Amino acid sequence: MAAGAGAPEEVRLIDQHCHSVLTAELDDTELAALLTESDRPPAPGTTAFDSALGLAVRRWCPPALGLPAHAPAADYLARRRELGAPEAARRLLAAAGLDTCLLDTGLTAAAGRPLLTPERFGVLAGARVREVVRLETIAESLAVGAAAWPSAVREAVGAAVEAGAVGVKSVLAYRYGLDIPGERPGRLQVLAAAGARLGAGGGRLTDPVLLRHLLGVALEVCAETRRPLQLHTGFGDPDLTLHRADPSLLTDFIRVAEPSGVPLVLLHGYPYHRQAGWLAQVFPHVYADLGLTASYAGPQVSAVLGELLESAPFGKVMFSTDGYGLPELHLVGAAQFRHGLGALLAAWRRDGACSAAEAARLTRLIATDNARRVYGL
Repeated sequence: MAAGAGAPEEVRLIDQHCHSVLTAELDDTELAALLTESDRPPAPGTTAFDSALGLAVRRWCPPALGLPAHAPAADYLARRRELGAPEAARRLLAAAGLDTCLLDTGLTAAAGRPLLTPERFGVLAGARVREVVRLETIAESLAVGAAAWPSAVREAVGAAVEAGAVGVKSVLAYRYGLDIPGERPGRLQVLAAAGARLGAGGGRLTDPVLLRHLLGVALEVCAETRRPLQLHTGFGDPDLTLHRADPSLLTDFIRVAEPSGVPLVLLHGYPYHRQAGWLAQVFPHVYADLGLTASYAGPQVSAVLGELLESAPFGKVMFSTDGYGLPELHLVGAAQFRHGLGALLAAWRRDGACSAAEAARLTRLIATDNARRVYGL
């Protein structure tokens, strides 16, 4: 797709789901470890750069640091050290061309170092930043007795949203799985589960009853405050059981949530992105993105994006990077999206499937306009 008004390469993007970054100096092993969802070592004799994501990093990031595209990984890492992590981060984030970033603040560290605050991230990225709060993090911070749990959860989620968050996010897929009943558990079930959690010493929230209750509370708060609810779906780190992260498992919950009108945003999706696209087509309150899939798909990005758009209406898909820790991931996510969507739409135009004007409008919808509408930006 030729550059011009509405072409992907000309649009400053709204990243509707990402995280903050590090500006600490990392050694080569620490940096490479953030280029994979695995927390295990790579195959002998290889690094995380030996992957589709690694190719994408070496394609898009070296020019931002003054090197040619596809510079060897060793040269890239040496140049990064020469500039220093803060300056490298500034250059990489600036090259991403992000207008607004919706930061999930549930993660506060990477590689054992603190992430930048949302305010510092915004300054470095030259972007407006709004917060998305993570439900499970909010619930885990509560120090209350079992009897007070239901009201304390309601108050805490409400307070987080009222403090200025533009949405909330659930990582239910990691903590239990998406195969849950649609209806909320009863009060007695919640009290019993809260008592068991208290007796076990609290910690990480994994009880399915409490997770379902938390999701129901979030739905109430989002309905009252007109905020979207993001849900992780699809692949992630080894803490996940992949088949239980299929977004179609949420169908019962989606049906129950429909009368509320709360937008449900299905993040990432892969390899179930076609299921996410179908859900976005058949339910008016469901939206989808590819998130980190666009980065990890490397040269296949336009094919995967095309598979999502086979069924997802154009007004129901949004852009995000899911960048986390490394500023490279924000740049790669943005560059992969622009390149993949541009290549896909160019192919559609060659085939006569759409006009130039239609391609430009589709780009604006996915890159910015849908997120502005859904999040009230």
